[in-house]
Amino acid sequence: MSRIATKICCGLAVLALGGIGTASAADYPTKTIRLVVGFGAGGPTDIPARFIADKLGDKLGQRVVVENKPAAAGMVAARDVLSQPKDGYSLLLCTHFEPINTAVYKNVGFKLGDLAPISLIAKYYYGLALSRSVPANDFESFVRHAKARPGLVTYATIGAGSAQEIMARQLEKLAGITMNRIPFRGGPQIVQELVAGRVDFYVSPTLAIMPQYEGKQLKILAVSGPERLKTAPEVPTLKEKGINYVRFGWLGLCAATGTPRPIIDQLNRDIASIVATPEYRAMIEGAGSIAVSSTPSELAQVITQTLDDVAASIQEFGMQQEQ
Repeated sequence: MSRIATKICCGLAVLALGGIGTASAADYPTKTIRLVVGFGAGGPTDIPARFIADKLGDKLGQRVVVENKPAAAGMVAARDVLSQPKDGYSLLLCTHFEPINTAVYKNVGFKLGDLAPISLIAKYYYGLALSRSVPANDFESFVRHAKARPGLVTYATIGAGSAQEIMARQLEKLAGITMNRIPFRGGPQIVQELVAGRVDFYVSPTLAIMPQYEGKQLKILAVSGPERLKTAPEVPTLKEKGINYVRFGWLGLCAATGTPRPIIDQLNRDIASIVATPEYRAMIEGAGSIAVSSTPSELAQVITQTLDDVAASIQEFGMQQEQ
């Protein structure tokens, strides 16, 4: 683990274990809670967020309203939540984008230590989605197609330095191909463009592309997990195709550092009970993802491990940017 990641890990762990503030959770909540999502409606972050918000509202006896702020790879949403009072009424649907953004952008506007982890809600692997307009039906034929057209095959990403871009760059390197990057604002738009044949390739969370795959609107060449998906057992893993590269993404809930620990604990308990329900698990696992909750400390470890995992790739590909 890098020295930067180690320092952040220690800081997050302290926050996750101890919290800041002495206010009791006895009266919480007394008004509507905002759950801010940094990506568009209908995407792989929004769908689980809305399920959690609805059920969490039932448990807390107050509405939990999802607000989508799809800009700057989730940074606008994070800044929004961190600018609000630290009282548990503004929550963030946090993802692997938070640690990645702090590594990619020099002026991200916040530190990972500003986030108070609450709980994981899902882990997911990625699928290599291909437009049906591309004349390739498996990973090997796609690689041959791309090698014959260096720089002409297009791949979509959500902003610069996203997990999808890091994976696409690694695949270019490992498969010996060169593609043309096309940035988009959000995943739902990319899937539409992929189905329409206006972009060729997209490394996507499986949750976002399974309906289109099942409807034969796009192809999935391989998945990034250690084993095949139960919902699509015919799709091979990258490892089976000679690409030894396993990568997963994750979703969780975070608050701002300074939120009273009793509130963090109450939210953690309620989220864990929602994630354990058969209804939630069926929704998540039916799309090839994994329903999982965690302690605040465990989520803190996932955040810092994500940062450490991507740091070398960001440096290798020269992906650091001003913001």
